[in-house]
Amino acid sequence: MKTLLSLTSSSGDAPPPNIPHFAPPVLQHGDLCISQLPNILLYLGPKLGLVPANDENAIYRINQLALTALDGLSNEAHDTHHPIAVGDYYEDQKDAAIKRGKDYTRNRLPKFLGYFENVLRQNKESEYLYGKQLSYADLVLFQGLDGVSFAFPNAVRKLREGGEYKEVWGLYERVRGLERVKAYLGSERRLGYSNGVWRHYEELDED
Repeated sequence: MKTLLSLTSSSGDAPPPNIPHFAPPVLQHGDLCISQLPNILLYLGPKLGLVPANDENAIYRINQLALTALDGLSNEAHDTHHPIAVGDYYEDQKDAAIKRGKDYTRNRLPKFLGYFENVLRQNKESEYLYGKQLSYADLVLFQGLDGVSFAFPNAVRKLREGGEYKEVWGLYERVRGLERVKAYLGSERRLGYSNGVWRHYEELDED
C-alpha cells in the first residue's frame, strides 16, 4: 500500500521512461509501470490470450467494446450517486442523485444493454462479444453487469424478466460459470461491494 500511495501521490516520482500516475490501479511488469484500467487491459489482453492472435485489428475492436462497457456500466453508474461533485457526500447531492438514478435505470442502462445485445447477435462466430473466443471485453462487461445488479437490483431484475436482453444475460451467466472466474468469485481476492463505484441506495433504484 505504501508503494502504491507513493506512485500515485501528486509529487510521486517515476523512474524514466515511466511517468507519474494519477490514481490506482497501477500495473508494474518488469521495467514498465502503467496506470488507467483501459490501458492496463490493452497491455495485458494479448499477453493473457484475451485477444485473438491472428487478427491484427482485434485489439482495437475489443478495446472499443471494453471502453463502452466501462462508460455505461461503471462511469455512468458511479455518477448516479455523485452527479454534481465527486468530493461531496452523497447526502449533499441526494436530490440530484435520485433524478440521475431514475434516468440511468430507465434510459441509459437499457440503451447500453441494447447495444451489447446487438453486438452479441451480430457475432455469428461465437457466443462472445467478438470473434471466436472469450476476450477481456467479455470480462469487463461481466463485471459491469455484476456491479449494476448490486447497485440497482430491482431495475436489473425487471430488465432481465422483460426478456429483451437474453444474449447479454446469457453472456453474464457463461462468464460467471467459467472455472477460473468461479474460483476468483469464491476467493478472498474478490472484495465485496461497499462505497466504491457501485453503491446501493434504495431511493436510486426502481420500486
